[in-house]
Amino acid sequence: MAILARSIAAAILLLSTTTFGFAANKVIIILDASGSMWAQIDDKPKLEIARESLRTVLQSVPADDEIGFMAYGHREKGSCDDIQLIVPPQAGSASAISAAADSMKFLGKTPLTAAVKQAAEALKYTEDKATVVLITDGLETCGGDPCALGKELEASGVDFTADVVGFGLTADEGKQIACLADNTGGKYIQASDEKALQEALVETVAAPAPAPEPAPAPAPAPAPEPAKSEFNFMPTVVLAEGGDRVIEGNAWEVYKAKSDGTRGDNVTTEYGDYKANLEPGDYVVVARDGEAKTEQNFKIEAGQVYKPLFTLNAGTLILHPRPSQGADVASGASVVIAYPGVDNPPTYYGDTKVVLPAGDEKVTVTIGQGVVTETIPLAAGRVIDKDIIVGVGHVVANAYYVAGGDKADGSGTGFKVLKAKKKIDGTRDEVTYAYGPDSKFDLPPDDYVLIATVDLAVVEQPFSVKVGEFQDLKVAMNAGVLAITAPGTSKIEIFETKKDINGNRKSIGYAYDEKYQAAITAGDYAVVSEKSDNSKKEGAVTVKAGERVELTVQ
Repeated sequence: MAILARSIAAAILLLSTTTFGFAANKVIIILDASGSMWAQIDDKPKLEIARESLRTVLQSVPADDEIGFMAYGHREKGSCDDIQLIVPPQAGSASAISAAADSMKFLGKTPLTAAVKQAAEALKYTEDKATVVLITDGLETCGGDPCALGKELEASGVDFTADVVGFGLTADEGKQIACLADNTGGKYIQASDEKALQEALVETVAAPAPAPEPAPAPAPAPAPEPAKSEFNFMPTVVLAEGGDRVIEGNAWEVYKAKSDGTRGDNVTTEYGDYKANLEPGDYVVVARDGEAKTEQNFKIEAGQVYKPLFTLNAGTLILHPRPSQGADVASGASVVIAYPGVDNPPTYYGDTKVVLPAGDEKVTVTIGQGVVTETIPLAAGRVIDKDIIVGVGHVVANAYYVAGGDKADGSGTGFKVLKAKKKIDGTRDEVTYAYGPDSKFDLPPDDYVLIATVDLAVVEQPFSVKVGEFQDLKVAMNAGVLAITAPGTSKIEIFETKKDINGNRKSIGYAYDEKYQAAITAGDYAVVSEKSDNSKKEGAVTVKAGERVELTVQ
C-alpha cells in the first residue's frame, strides 16, 4: 500500500505540472477493486489503506487540476468486462473520487491491461499529453499483455505515461507488470506496508514547488484610517487544539447569564460562521457540533471586540453498517453510540457520520436480529471511517398452499422464527416474527425452525443461516381453502373427524357468522352450525391441498 501512496502521490505530482513549471496534463487513477484487496497489512484491509491514502493525498491537489478515477472488479465477481470510468477527468474532483472509493465494493477479477487501455482512450492519448496511475495488488487475470500494451501506447501516444503501483506484490510478481511503466517512460513502485506509503506521501506530495519569480513590489498604499469593527463578537470553534476552523454543521447558542453564571434566557441560536453585535452584558455561549459541545462565559463591554476560541475536544466517526463483509450498507440498520458523558445514547440509521467527544465510543449496531458492539477509541481531531460488520444472513419467507402452487398472500399469513435447539423443558426460544407474504428476516448464523401459519393451517420447517447468505424459503402448507355457508346460524365450528378416547373431537376453528372461509390443512373435517336456539346441524367435507371446496350446512 505504501506503493499505492507513492503512485498516487506521483500522480498528483504529475497532475500539478503547472505548479512545477511544466505543461499541464490530465490524469486517471485506476484502482484495483478485486476481491484480493480484502487482504490485510498490519491488521488493516488493503482497501481501507487505499481509501485513506486517496482521501489524504487528494486534499492537497490544486482545485484546477483535472483528475479522473477508474476502477475494475467492483461490480461483478467473475467478469473481465467490469471496468468503469467512475469520475471523468475534471477539476475539483477530489471529493467525488474519495466518495467513490469509500462506497466501492471489492469483489471481482483483475483486467488491468484492458483498464489501462480504456483510461488512455478516455484521455485521448493520441491527441494530448496523458498520464495513468495504476494501483494493483494482483497480476492480470483476464488474458491481457501489459508489456505489449505499454509499447503500443508509447508508440501511438503524444506523450503518454503509465505509473504502476504494485501493492503487496512480491519482487517477482512486480517484474511481470513493471514493463507497463518501463515501456511508457513511467515508474514502477513496490509498496509492502503502510509505513512505506506514508514515506512516499511525505516524499512526493509534500515536496515544495519552485518559488515563482517575485513580482515587482507595489507602491506603498496610504495607511487606512482606523475603522470601527462591524461586529463585536466573532467566535471560532475547532475540534481539537491546532485543528481547522469548523464553519459548517455547527451551532452557536447564546444565553443571557444569570447572576450565578448559569444560562438564563436564550438570546439566539445561529449556525456555521457566526458573527454578531451583542449588547453589553454577561453571556453564556455554547458551541456545538454533532454530539460535542463546550461553553464559555463572557462579559461584553462597549467598544470592545471579542474573538474567543472554542475547542470541542472531539473527533469524527463515520460508520457503514453492513450485514456481511463486502455487502451493501444496510439503510435500516440502527446505530447506537454511547459516547463519553451521555446517559441516553442517540440512535442513527444506516450510514452514520457524527462528531463526538473524544474518548471510547461504544457502538452497537443492529440489523434484524443480529447485534454487534464495538468500542472505538476516538482522539480529538481524528476522523475514523470504518465498516461495522454485524454478521447476518437474509431470509425471505413465503407460504404456498401446495409446492409449486399459489402463494398464500392473505391477512392470515404469518411466520414465527424459533431456535432449533430445544430447551430442557422441550420448548424453543422465539427469535422473531412477521406477517404477510415476502416476510424478511436478518438472522445471525444458527439453526432455526420456521413456523408458517395460513389461517388454520400450520407447518414447521427447519432451516439454517450462514453469514452473507440469501435464502428464499418456500413453505408448502399442504392446505386448501374451505368456504362454509350456513344460513340462519349464529356460529360455525370446524372439527377433526377423529374422536379421542373420550369421544370428543378436536376443534380447529370457528366463527360467529353465517359464512366462514379459511385455509386449512388437507384432510377430512366435520362442520357444525349452531343457531341461536342452540339447535345444531352437521356436515362433512374433504379438503384437498391446493384446491378450494365449498360446503353449505342447512
